[in-house]
Amino acid sequence: MRWCFILLFLLLTFQSHAQVWNLTKRVFNSVFNDTVSSERPKFVAYPTLAYSPETRWEFGVSALYVYYAKQDTSNRLSEINAFTFLTLESQYGLWIDHALYSDRSDWFFLGRLRFQQFPLLYYGIGSDTPEEEIAQVDASSIAIRERVLRNVTGSLYLGLELDYQQLTGVSFNSLSSEPFDLPLGSNGSRNFGLGLGVVYDNRHNVLNVREGFFGETGFLHYDDAWGSDFSFTQFFLDARYFHPVTRNQVLAGQLVANNVWGDVPFNQLSLMGGESMMRGYYLGRYRDKTLLATQIEYRFLPFPFSKRWGAAAFVSTGGVSSSPRETKLSEWVVAGGAGVRFMIFPSKDVFTRLDVAFTEEGPGIYFFIGESF
Repeated sequence: MRWCFILLFLLLTFQSHAQVWNLTKRVFNSVFNDTVSSERPKFVAYPTLAYSPETRWEFGVSALYVYYAKQDTSNRLSEINAFTFLTLESQYGLWIDHALYSDRSDWFFLGRLRFQQFPLLYYGIGSDTPEEEIAQVDASSIAIRERVLRNVTGSLYLGLELDYQQLTGVSFNSLSSEPFDLPLGSNGSRNFGLGLGVVYDNRHNVLNVREGFFGETGFLHYDDAWGSDFSFTQFFLDARYFHPVTRNQVLAGQLVANNVWGDVPFNQLSLMGGESMMRGYYLGRYRDKTLLATQIEYRFLPFPFSKRWGAAAFVSTGGVSSSPRETKLSEWVVAGGAGVRFMIFPSKDVFTRLDVAFTEEGPGIYFFIGESF
């Protein structure tokens, strides 16, 4: 009888291990081999470890959900990208980005949410700021940007632009022996902007564009009439062009312009740096009312000798000024670098990227799903 129990235990143990193994195998195949058919929605979540100038070492969890409206692959690929993080610089937060297309792309919803608790480094305002930060700013921020766009004709969209930014618990802690003036908004602010935007977008896959053009321009006005602490206006332009050189090689370029005027709080000035444009520079290393920057990137998606691995090389240049008339090319800075790519969803042509960027002030490392632009 004892042998019967032992045999039963072994059989149950083997069956349990087999079920765990089969489940693990299915999950592994679903994520890394992308066994889900191309028309069906796809979700993946995984832990991340990264390093960037803004956060230093960063631990987090990323999640990505991609789908085609009505599971029709002739529609454009929609994506929801979420990221939560904790850093060794006592920062934490939640980012959610989305680019959603309705059936036949009649409607386009493009937006992002940022909730962050941080200290950040403040270098001052303008292009002629000290090499070392002059203050550490402790604060909590919420930023919500949403576009609700209707197709007008072809790939042209027109719609409403909304922006809400809240900065609370602000504390400037001086790191400089020299005195400096506190900027506008140093006590925190809540600002709500309304405006109109025009978008031309003939991309099929927003996470990995192999051919096409994306252009967005418009304006936002912030006013105390609808609850803003400050009154100012923002004009913006974002133009991106993607040219296929070969079947798996793409030359991509981007031009960004941003101009604000009025009583602008320091956190809503034009900021240069970050994981997208001018990689390698700390986000907000340079800030002022006007920003103009451009970048080009050459992508191997993937290498000719690999099905999953690729790479990219990029260079960018840009600068800030107090107004468009004060823009001086002699004051622009340059950044450049390279990175590796891994195709995480072959059926949907989606890559993760690990970029290393170099500037005259040091390197920056970035790890994200999807290309930088």
